[in-house]
Amino acid sequence: MSEGMTVSDPTAPIGPSVVSDAIIHHTPSSSHSYDVFVSFRGEDTRNNFTSFLFGDLHRAGIVAFRDDECIKKGDFIAPELLQAIQGSRLFVVVLSKNYASSTWCLRELVEIFNCCETSPRPVIPIFYDVEPTTVRNQKGCYEKAFAEHENRFREDKVKMEEVQRWKEALRKLANISGSDIGNKPQNEQIEKIVQEIINNLRPKFLNLPRDQLVGIEDRVQDLGNILRFDLNDVRVVGISGMGGIGKTTLARALYERICHQYKYRCFIDDVSKIFLDSRSMGLQKQLISQTLNEKSVKICNVTEGTCLVQSKLNNAKALIVFDNVDQVQQLRIFSGNRDNLLRECLGGGSRIIIVSRDEQILKIHGVDDIYQVGPLERNDAIQLFCRNAFKVNYILSDYEKLADKILSHVEGHPLAIETIGSSLFGRSLSQWKSVLEGLKENKSKNIMDILRISYIQLEEKYKQTFLDIACFFNSYDEECVKEILNFRGFHPEDSIQVLIDKSLITRDFYDGMTIKMHSLLVDLGRCIVREVSPKEPIKWSRLWTRKDLHDAMSENEATRNLEAIVLRWVYKRDADETIKADGLSKIKHLKLLYVANVNFSGSLSHLSNELGYLVWFGYPYECLPQSFQPHKLVELIISKSSIKRLWEGTKSLPNLKHLGLSFCKSLVEMPDVGEALNLEWINLEGCVQLQKLNPSIGSLRKLVRLNLKDCKKLVILSNNILGLNSLKYLVVSGCSIIDSKCLQDETRNTEQLISCLSPSSPLSCLCELDLSFCNLVEIPDYIGKLSCLERLNLEGNNFVKLPNLKDLWRLSFLKLQDCKRLKYLPDLPSRTVLPSEPFIPRFPSSILDSPDFLTEEEIGIRFAGLIIFGCPELVEIEQCTTKSFSWAIQIVEATYHHVAYQLPQSIIPGSQIPSLFDDEFENVDIGYPDEECLYLLVDPPPVPHDNNFIGVLCCVIFRLDHEEIPMDSRRDHMWLHYEGVSMDERDIPACGFPCDWIESLLGYNNIATAYVKKFKYRWVNEQDLINLKMTHFSNFTGRKRKISVIEENG
Repeated sequence: MSEGMTVSDPTAPIGPSVVSDAIIHHTPSSSHSYDVFVSFRGEDTRNNFTSFLFGDLHRAGIVAFRDDECIKKGDFIAPELLQAIQGSRLFVVVLSKNYASSTWCLRELVEIFNCCETSPRPVIPIFYDVEPTTVRNQKGCYEKAFAEHENRFREDKVKMEEVQRWKEALRKLANISGSDIGNKPQNEQIEKIVQEIINNLRPKFLNLPRDQLVGIEDRVQDLGNILRFDLNDVRVVGISGMGGIGKTTLARALYERICHQYKYRCFIDDVSKIFLDSRSMGLQKQLISQTLNEKSVKICNVTEGTCLVQSKLNNAKALIVFDNVDQVQQLRIFSGNRDNLLRECLGGGSRIIIVSRDEQILKIHGVDDIYQVGPLERNDAIQLFCRNAFKVNYILSDYEKLADKILSHVEGHPLAIETIGSSLFGRSLSQWKSVLEGLKENKSKNIMDILRISYIQLEEKYKQTFLDIACFFNSYDEECVKEILNFRGFHPEDSIQVLIDKSLITRDFYDGMTIKMHSLLVDLGRCIVREVSPKEPIKWSRLWTRKDLHDAMSENEATRNLEAIVLRWVYKRDADETIKADGLSKIKHLKLLYVANVNFSGSLSHLSNELGYLVWFGYPYECLPQSFQPHKLVELIISKSSIKRLWEGTKSLPNLKHLGLSFCKSLVEMPDVGEALNLEWINLEGCVQLQKLNPSIGSLRKLVRLNLKDCKKLVILSNNILGLNSLKYLVVSGCSIIDSKCLQDETRNTEQLISCLSPSSPLSCLCELDLSFCNLVEIPDYIGKLSCLERLNLEGNNFVKLPNLKDLWRLSFLKLQDCKRLKYLPDLPSRTVLPSEPFIPRFPSSILDSPDFLTEEEIGIRFAGLIIFGCPELVEIEQCTTKSFSWAIQIVEATYHHVAYQLPQSIIPGSQIPSLFDDEFENVDIGYPDEECLYLLVDPPPVPHDNNFIGVLCCVIFRLDHEEIPMDSRRDHMWLHYEGVSMDERDIPACGFPCDWIESLLGYNNIATAYVKKFKYRWVNEQDLINLKMTHFSNFTGRKRKISVIEENG
């Protein structure tokens, strides 16, 4: 695109052409829904140039409105189109041979210039297959088009006047210097056009206004000076300063002001946390995902990630920010000691910003310069303080001297100012004086003393709540925190709200109602705990690190102070670190104990009788201490342990709700739970030596979940579980003995199990039943009468047919994978009504588990649908596919109305995409390299608000091919996936789905690769779902949908 772009004065009415020296500039408004409005003649460019342009705009992160066939054409511009024009920040007009023949396009153009009269903004013409002179002078095809318009409207004076406005608009547009495509390579021209659009658009991110971020503008300017944007080199700059001083705020403020100038941009929040959780690969994924605008990136190892960064970002102009780096290793994320890979591979003009509290880290990494963030200037500090302490921009009378003394003590520290100011809001003058006295006593200390001010004003119970959250429960689910705090006697409903009011914690709605505490306040809480005796952790009230636990237990001393030990989960044990368990026997008042993958030595003779939560993964002893009285236990989880039995005899367990003994391979005896009448779930998965259930289990009237998966020696007696009238989730997967010598015993075991499931049984209220790999040769008819059943897993069994399931209208998930003898698919539910209550995981892990290690199911995500795979004996495949597809669509429609998060996905036999996906595009086979996850991309829908799209329905034909998969299973199957979107979103973004979801659904993660052969999708609205459910394979009678087809890769 040529420089020195000119345009007719957009503020002038359509009339004589007036030329300006510059493109129309526009000041962005928060009311704009789109970055770009593209006006084009669909029949000329929809399937070529314009389509490519929209693709590049999307990849550049630019939100473009696309006027497609779904908007009804007429004599007047549709309201939704008018709104889109008015809500766009920049206009692109693609002029083609037939553009002038479209009254619709011409009316768009006039409206574009009318909008520029009231709110000037850029207009960019693109001369696709016409010369600018043809448009300006309206010769050739344009002359012919207007002759037809004039002939058509010759007797209508109003329309003839409109035709004249069209002509003037075209002449005005042709006077703007634009892009003349001609015979030039389209990809190069589109790249230039997109860059021109980026240059003309102000940042679409909201500018952080001065009146919200006090003192930020001068800091941004100073940081910009050392970044030296006038140089065309690759420059690496560090930002350093004390905690809470505003390093991240400054980095983000600068980023949001300049990121629009970079096609490749990336802001990695909290490098320290990402590195701790997923090491270098986690940082590589963030870097690649953000810079390339890809939502999901799969990297197998650090070397692969290094190569990917090198190839994808080679010679690219990029802006990259690494925030909260607290170790040098966090910047050494590439293989082969290539610490300077980014500096060496990025193109000229690139800037890398590293944010760290530790200036030494920046020096070791070799940054070009360091910006040291200092305290706020006096006037800025006063302004920030007043906004928090008085909610105005000035100091109230009578408070001047006190405010001055407080500000002198905090020395311009932004976080301290905000925290103290908030704690003083609404306080009396005498209370202010009391606060000031506290500040005077700690005048020489560091920022922790400043943050402490809000803490020392708390009542004792609120202080204890603060310390528990700081030491253990930051970023935890609020309900879990409340349950633990309630056991601790800290009145959570009251105390949590007080801490929120004091700005000591926040409630994060976006992250699922979690409790968040600023890292500096976490440091404060832990500092307070340590102060009792900094070098003697045995005297602390709380322990949260392995080192401190090691040191405390090394003393082998009795203590009355220690109340909680909660160590962060790690996957691997440290072979060189061993902790003496003897010291645990001497902790008198321990209430919380959570340890995982820790090596213990010595003996354990006793545990505190005050324990409410005992969670010990890898417990090394054969039983719990006999002296231990567990009457206060709420949760007892001893998984992956050496335990053979919990204790001898019966113990009082009146408060126990959760019992987890999963993967205790030496467990031979289930505890007597006759006095655990409040028990809600039991998990015995993987207890391979367990042969029988304790008969006391039959008295558990509140038991909701029972997991007996892979208890291979377990004989299930009907009288053990018949009394469990609250049981909703029963898993007995893999409980049958496969050895043919035990076939007779196995049959009796199976019969005992199934006899409990008759409609007259208390178990008829089951919501979820997992009978997978139980070697069942027959499924009784009354399975089809379990009216409450929502999920049924029959994978890996040997039955030939199933009973009629049409009355199971609550059923939303049915798995028939690897049923090798299955011939006939039964009648499936005629309707689907999902439960109204939110989904609760079948067997949640301990509520003390770190949120970072929860599974998808544990955070409320589960699949709904039908899985038929590896069933080679199925007959009437076409009828089976039709029936399966029909029910899968029914599930999609049901989940749309469901409050819980269920992800509709089905896998069924089939090699052809159903006709409801048909469109003018042909589907083709595709290929892609081995070991590379294919990501299926879905473009945003055209005019989302007009059609009220609620989701996208995708259909994939795939095949699994691996030596571990039987040959008779290596046939074509269909994956049907539905993804909902919020109708309240202003824009529906592009989305995509990784093909390894198929592998996950089938249990072949990291084993087999799904080879996608065909892929189509369609955006649907609510009425579409109803139509789909009613017609199944019939084509819609309404408008066409856009269908995307994956093209052959390579």
